[in-house]
Amino acid sequence: MGTPTIGRDVDLHRTVRDRLGEQRQRYTNGRRELVDLLLAAPGPVTLPALLEARRSLPQSSAYRNLLVMEQAGVVRRLVHTTGHAHYELAEDLTSHHHHLICETCGTISDIELGARLEDSLDEAFDQATTGAGFTTRHHAIDIYGECAECTA
Repeated sequence: MGTPTIGRDVDLHRTVRDRLGEQRQRYTNGRRELVDLLLAAPGPVTLPALLEARRSLPQSSAYRNLLVMEQAGVVRRLVHTTGHAHYELAEDLTSHHHHLICETCGTISDIELGARLEDSLDEAFDQATTGAGFTTRHHAIDIYGECAECTA
């Protein structure tokens, strides 16, 4: 995802504030802290990891704030079978990417596939869905397996 520039950071916070406002929610300091933590994270993170990174955040309000921001389209929640949900900023606020998901330990890492492969995928998805009368808007690919640590 990369670290945003200051201008992009301001735009991000303005967009988050506006999306929350559309849901009649305020962009509180606690929500801003969570956005900053998610922005700084190298990939999707669990609630316990967020709380570890910022011990001043109360668990119950952090969970509620993530839920509110998910409903407002600010946060995406990724769930799989190994335990805690992972959270990240919505893709349209950061960059298009996919995930590697370790089925053993539950870690989730971001990967980018490159423009040529993304274009090929978009074309293949459009061809596959056109016959069904389905209009493709975007795609997400999660690749499941074992991370390097669990394989070792």
